[in-house]
Amino acid sequence: MDWSFWDVLWTTFVVFVWVMFIVILINVLIDLFRSHDLSGWAKAGWLVVLVILPFLGVLIYLIARGGGMQQRAIKQQQHDVEQLKKMVGSSDGPADQIAQAKALLDSGAIDQAEFEKLKAKALG
Repeated sequence: MDWSFWDVLWTTFVVFVWVMFIVILINVLIDLFRSHDLSGWAKAGWLVVLVILPFLGVLIYLIARGGGMQQRAIKQQQHDVEQLKKMVGSSDGPADQIAQAKALLDSGAIDQAEFEKLKAKALG
């Protein structure tokens, strides 16, 4: 097949639009199932609309519920960060531990030997 420049350009454009649509559709589906303010029936209804009329369904979803997509995404990210902090633990780094031990030493709560033990423990 003999392809002209315009055929290649048009094909590239069509592929780009399809990829863009698929990414938007995936984001809409993620937002749909992330949303806690919709009932199961409402989610099922949106899913039916998105399956039967994908282009129109995505457009309607973005018009109807697009304003809250960012807030739901930010809320989910904050929840993920909190979960990660719980899993990893909120332990401070060695520099923070040494600074806390130094503050205790300066306040007189611990002596130099205890400070050295805490410092050695923080350094590993």
